[in-house]
Amino acid sequence: MNKINYLFCLLAVTTILSSCHSRRVAMRGQPGQIVQPEGSIADKYAGILGVDKSQIQNGRLYAFIEQWMGTPYRFGGEDKSGVDCSGLTQLLEQEVYGISIPRSTSQQINVIKRKYEEELVEGDLLFFDYDGKKFSHVAVYLQNGYYVHASSSKGVIITKLHDPYTYKYFSRCGSILPDTGYAASGGSK
Repeated sequence: MNKINYLFCLLAVTTILSSCHSRRVAMRGQPGQIVQPEGSIADKYAGILGVDKSQIQNGRLYAFIEQWMGTPYRFGGEDKSGVDCSGLTQLLEQEVYGISIPRSTSQQINVIKRKYEEELVEGDLLFFDYDGKKFSHVAVYLQNGYYVHASSSKGVIITKLHDPYTYKYFSRCGSILPDTGYAASGGSK
């Protein structure tokens, strides 16, 4: 291979690899810290949530969502090859807010302070009763009536709370209690 062909191939491979890498959004700051989002992320999620770009303030939250968006659903999953609703919620709360919560939906319901839907803020938990099972699905509230969750049919997506299909299953919501006792006791409340 001559020098020009070698340089051309090297340039092509570098360009391809760097363009793939640029799609991955880095989570800046530390868990619990609010950092400004990248401009493209703020633009994207402002459009999805129907809010002004200035309202997308938690860069760690939206970078986390960007990294996980489209990950397929897998019961018991906790990685990019597949994740379930409570696994996604547990990972998000830990990586974005630095809060340790139990792994299962049936335990996560016990670490919230109930509130009314109108009082929801970013990071609050939403619970749904699917298939006649109480608190069988969990999601994380974003803003303007939207939440992120691991859908069993579509993977990690953002959904509007008042979606006609999902809202009829909406059961309870609330903020994670400041001291759940979960992290300190190694898993039991």
